[in-house]
Amino acid sequence: MNHKEHHRSHRAGWLRAAVMGANDGIVSTSSLILGVAAASTTQSDIVLAGVAGLVAGAMS
Repeated sequence: MNHKEHHRSHRAGWLRAAVMGANDGIVSTSSLILGVAAASTTQSDIVLAGVAGLVAGAMS
């Protein structure tokens, strides 16, 4: 008796990579913003650092 099962788990690699990449981007950007905010800077500097972090993360 030859029983062959069909699984689709091999196709979910891209989903795992996308979730982990998004999580990494959220954590790194929020850490950057919190670090800049803790330095008692102005709101415009915090926003500028956040936008710069988002652009740098998107380019990497």
